Amino acid sequence: MKLKDIKTFVVGNPPPHFGGRYFVFVKLTTDDGVFGIGEAYCVPFGPHLVARMLEDVFHRYVAGQDPHDIEVIWRRVYSSGFTQHPDLTLMGVLSALEMACWDIVGKAAGQPVHKLLGGRVHERLRAYTYIYPRPGDATDVYHDPDLAAERAQHYLAQGFTALKFDPAGPYSAFDGRQLNLEALELSERFARTLRDAVGSKADLLFGTHGQMTAAGAIRLAKRLEPYDPLWFEEPTPPDAPDEMAKVARATSIPVAAGERLTTKYDFHRLLTAGAASILQMNLGRVGGILEARKIAGMAECHHAQIAPHLYCGPVVGAANIQVAACSPNFLILEGIEDWSGFHADILMQPIRFEDGYVIPPDAPGLGVELNEAVAEAHPYAGDMLHLEMTQHPVV
Repeated sequence: MKLKDIKTFVVGNPPPHFGGRYFVFVKLTTDDGVFGIGEAYCVPFGPHLVARMLEDVFHRYVAGQDPHDIEVIWRRVYSSGFTQHPDLTLMGVLSALEMACWDIVGKAAGQPVHKLLGGRVHERLRAYTYIYPRPGDATDVYHDPDLAAERAQHYLAQGFTALKFDPAGPYSAFDGRQLNLEALELSERFARTLRDAVGSKADLLFGTHGQMTAAGAIRLAKRLEPYDPLWFEEPTPPDAPDEMAKVARATSIPVAAGERLTTKYDFHRLLTAGAASILQMNLGRVGGILEARKIAGMAECHHAQIAPHLYCGPVVGAANIQVAACSPNFLILEGIEDWSGFHADILMQPIRFEDGYVIPPDAPGLGVELNEAVAEAHPYAGDMLHLEMTQHPVV
């Protein structure tokens, strides 16, 4: 079995754009007609350029290779161009290609990927969602704690037992910073109002995006501690784990991080610094499925848990599910609400969500298939990136 062909899809995510402006998918096909799909997360270049990157890396290092030889393919791509260092762009591309290889390997074996990585540990996977806006909202649910509390009841009725929110204000290219008093007060009101609304029925996940200095994050954490969040997410920028570790040591709230990290090497630094006890690798960026499984194993040695990150399309979601299912230290899985809407439309069969849990599939490979007709009917024609940071300092 040899990898022969590649096809890419740059898919516009229709309004309300939950999960980002677009998704970049790849389809690899072998010389005997077996195909697999993958997805790249948030590569910081225009998505059509990312599609060309996928094709370039495929033709340089992957075409003609046996898809089972994932370690060989991984090392060759990781070292591409005399780099041999964690690189968000190259690893995002590699993640999508590696993911597609695993899909092929699973199909060839007639087994779901989790069976090939040690077997299923978890029969169902606890899931969480952001608290999202709805058409017709009179206020902004991201800034109105009362509306967020009302919306939380809707998610509890769907079976969710954990909800994420991030009221700390915009994230900027010039962070970290000290939050102003207004942002601190709003963050505390969100935590207090949501805790009053959900009681002990749901965990609260306090999201930030590296907005703060360590001192600023500690200041906020003190306000949040009375409401017992399950985690405090990425309180400082991801480039200095020693600074994040100062926050982890100063608060009783577990620190979660990893969305903007890639490879075992980044996560090793995070763990050895004591910066986070919950690892949020995104499988469309971290280096793929096997790399995520290695990180999960490494985390076991630190008694840390994994909570795979998802703010993209459902192919990354499917890969997250496979790794979560076979990892003893899995904690919780991010989803876009209940995996319905466009995240279901873009697949031939939607991801199975029941009463706040995702049910890992038994189908071979990743367990999902891309609906290529839907993908091709929704091309992305914009020029913005998947996610954008505020381009000026926030005061």
